[in-house]
Amino acid sequence: MTVTAVPLRPIQKGTLSKLWLGIIVLLLAAGAFAWHATARTIAMNGTSEDFLAWNGGQAGVVTTDSGLQYQVLETGDDAGSPGQGAGVIVNYEGRLIDGTVFDSGEQQGLPLDQVVPGWSEGIQLMTRGARYRFWLPPELGYGENPPPGSPITADSVMVFDVDLIDFITREQMMQIQMQQMGLQGGPGGPPPGAAPPPGALPPAPGQ
Repeated sequence: MTVTAVPLRPIQKGTLSKLWLGIIVLLLAAGAFAWHATARTIAMNGTSEDFLAWNGGQAGVVTTDSGLQYQVLETGDDAGSPGQGAGVIVNYEGRLIDGTVFDSGEQQGLPLDQVVPGWSEGIQLMTRGARYRFWLPPELGYGENPPPGSPITADSVMVFDVDLIDFITREQMMQIQMQQMGLQGGPGGPPPGAAPPPGALPPAPGQ
């Protein structure tokens, strides 16, 4: 039986170089992906420091001097930011790095002097209409003392997606508080049962 050999068409030198270049690029890309996947696995299963060190190197993530990490998801109106002690109205979701959601709220009114330090610092970076993602290291969150009964464990990194809807200054907050004291029958104030002052923030969660 005769076997007919089918010769391959000769490959030009330039084509061969491009072929090897393509193979090298694919190998490098595969190596980079494998390294990234391994680094992420180590970060997700390591300590909070391991995770924050890895996360701080991701695209768009900024780390402040305090250790707070944030990423701008949507920019706001550039018309000023909440100052220290301001009152804010926000939509938010809080979760652990494994994706477990432990809290959320819509149009929640919160005074910044009554939230954990990472929240207060992060929201002061925002403007109205902005949406940010925050990663709070334990020392800027609950540290070793998370709320009893919550899925948050000691020394957990907390992740928050926050929409800043509106805010008022500390001075405006104080004026509202004084008006509310008057509405509750304080000296010289309106009688109990009167309508609340316009623009008053809704109560913080749990209040």
